[in-house]
Amino acid sequence: QMRLSARVDYALRAMSELAAANAPRTVEQLSEAQRLPNKYLEAILGELRRTGLLRSQRGPEGGYRLARPAEAISIADVIRALDGELANVRGSRPENLAYIGSAAALQEVWIALRASERAILEGVTLAHVVSGEMPKPVAALVANPSAWS
Repeated sequence: QMRLSARVDYALRAMSELAAANAPRTVEQLSEAQRLPNKYLEAILGELRRTGLLRSQRGPEGGYRLARPAEAISIADVIRALDGELANVRGSRPENLAYIGSAAALQEVWIALRASERAILEGVTLAHVVSGEMPKPVAALVANPSAWS
């Protein structure tokens, strides 16, 4: 199964707040809005600023804001900024793995898995999250009751 780190989860929650606010928010405001640990969130936001996804400004009107419009920041962008590449197998990119004999086709499974993961994570932006309206392919997957169990 896919595992998202707590860092990515917290980052996406804080960035969704920023996308909805469309104005600077302090670490305190973000951690309160999403009930996240303040110090941990501060470190994550600093990292997102260094990777260019957030901007910060000082002063009474200060705080963090998105560095690009919410429509231009995908979930994949956030994952890559914090955790690196999307899909890997035992720490390797699937195209660099060598399977032999009767297991040779496993590489194609990992490549396909990464492609479908990318299609979803690159296709969903913070704007989709904030509006609650998912792109059609994602909405279709979510509409299937078996997706929920």
